[in-house]
Amino acid sequence: MTGDDTPRKATQADRRQMKSAARLYAVQALFQMEAAGQTVDKVRREFETHRFGAVYDDDEMAEGDPDLFRKVLEDAVMWQARIDQMTDRALVAKWPIARIDPVLRALFRAAGAEFLSDTPPKVAINEYVDVAKAFFPDGKEARFVNAVLDHMAREARPEAF
Repeated sequence: MTGDDTPRKATQADRRQMKSAARLYAVQALFQMEAAGQTVDKVRREFETHRFGAVYDDDEMAEGDPDLFRKVLEDAVMWQARIDQMTDRALVAKWPIARIDPVLRALFRAAGAEFLSDTPPKVAINEYVDVAKAFFPDGKEARFVNAVLDHMAREARPEAF
């Protein structure tokens, strides 16, 4: 809001930040669905109601792009078997997707959903590597995620490379 309480038009940077937040929330929601055995509808409602732009102990949660959040979540659920197979092919034989950290599994599913949609693969890779850095700031996971996502994207959208 501006000083006169007129809503400010979202800038391109605002929209980018909302898309990034939506991707982070989608990974969290997919993780929560798997960990707690919750449905996509229940988790989507909870995130949109209690996380997007919420304030907890003076920390404001980022506002997410609800359309992107819903699309990633629903596509990840709809195409989960296909995405998991792509992920398995991108991983070494000793590390099937079932052995991967559940946060990374959720991240691969969210990114895979975007590879199967119209998001440019390089944009999705960069965004989800940033998500990995948010969850694992001290680890080597970001490089691992980059390699797996690159392999998945080349399989899903070879024409983009």
